[in-house]
Amino acid sequence: MALSSNPAFKNAAFGNGGTKAATTPGMTPAQLDELYSRPAAGPTETDRMSYEDTVMKTVGVLAVVIVGGVIGSFVPALALPAALIGFALALVNIFKKKVSPPLIFAYGLVEGLFLGGISITLESILPGIISQALLGTGLVFGVTLALFANGKIRASARATKVFMIAAISYGIFSLVNFGLQITGVNNDPWGLVGGFDIFGIPLGLIIGPLVIIMAAYSLVLDFTAIQEGVKRGAPRSLGWRAAFGLVLTIVWLYLEIIRLISIFRSN
Repeated sequence: MALSSNPAFKNAAFGNGGTKAATTPGMTPAQLDELYSRPAAGPTETDRMSYEDTVMKTVGVLAVVIVGGVIGSFVPALALPAALIGFALALVNIFKKKVSPPLIFAYGLVEGLFLGGISITLESILPGIISQALLGTGLVFGVTLALFANGKIRASARATKVFMIAAISYGIFSLVNFGLQITGVNNDPWGLVGGFDIFGIPLGLIIGPLVIIMAAYSLVLDFTAIQEGVKRGAPRSLGWRAAFGLVLTIVWLYLEIIRLISIFRSN
């Protein structure tokens, strides 16, 4: 079973765990009967990771992203500094050995500021693009989750290797592209992705769908890691890391979809 290559899951030790039942000498038959008639302890009582707890944590972080998005829509100037701070917080959460919910919520808030600022700016130029991007993100997430839950799609070692190569290459390209934008070398709002053509077709319209497919496969890897964590009885605290990983991928997916729509509508 291939585990998630989302870096947010790399520090999560999804290992087996268990405790042996202790025997108490001198218990009466009535006490033993009461003991064995008690309901089995669930993940919450045993402090183990569960789907329900992970979903609640993910919803909580996404709620903070939405709050940040609303604030960012009123102060679009915060988008650029929020992008830089969000990148730094993402790295901290990825490489920090001990899970820190406050840092995860801080990441969600800052990413919301970034997405809110850039989204409202595009909305003023291309009306309706926010609803289109949200719909697209929801559809990709929902379809991917449904297919995974029904066993229609699964991660494979070969596909994950290809994904890793593509993701690293695209990550390097994105950093170079961002550097060209903030230094003024490329004045297009999307940098090379929007201003560079191949046979008259903007580069963004060529690689955009491929990157969205990559983000969808990243969701499959995230779902796989969560599934393995629950099956192996990973500590409940790792639900926060799972929530962070999912939000990281969802933010990436939304950004790529709104970028693709904006390039398409502008051309």
